[in-house]
Amino acid sequence: MIRRCTEADIPAIETIVNDAAAAYRDAVPADCLHDPYMPRNELLAEIAAGVQFWGWDDAGTLIGIMGVQKVLDATLIRHAYVLTAQQGRGIGGKLLEELVAQSGRPLLVGTWAAAIWAIAFYQRHGFRLVSSDEKDRLLTKYWKIPDRQRETSVVLAYEG
Repeated sequence: MIRRCTEADIPAIETIVNDAAAAYRDAVPADCLHDPYMPRNELLAEIAAGVQFWGWDDAGTLIGIMGVQKVLDATLIRHAYVLTAQQGRGIGGKLLEELVAQSGRPLLVGTWAAAIWAIAFYQRHGFRLVSSDEKDRLLTKYWKIPDRQRETSVVLAYEG
């Protein structure tokens, strides 16, 4: 079942993000990684900045999450993760389909350039990579990220 996450879900969201983000260890530049990948204070800051999390609830246990954040005239897909042991079941795709259906606005997602599995996932679901110049423009306009992260990221736009 897909549902909107609540404050009570914060510990589960934190666990899911940090479990699934282990995949980035070999793909993200070492100077951009830390352990845990997203500490609680960063998660709370993301929520305070307007990221709304939706989750896949399997018999009362949250096993996948995906956030959306409305920024200016676009909606950003943020922090899409499924517990490692639950990956490959279509959970991420179903979450993304739900959030695409809800949006009604241009949709963008940013991810690490070396995370080819994440890029392929979004491309399978109707997103396309934007050019390098467009990536820089979009990251500057819609995201608040360090320059180093901007250098090592890509942006995909939803085309349906």
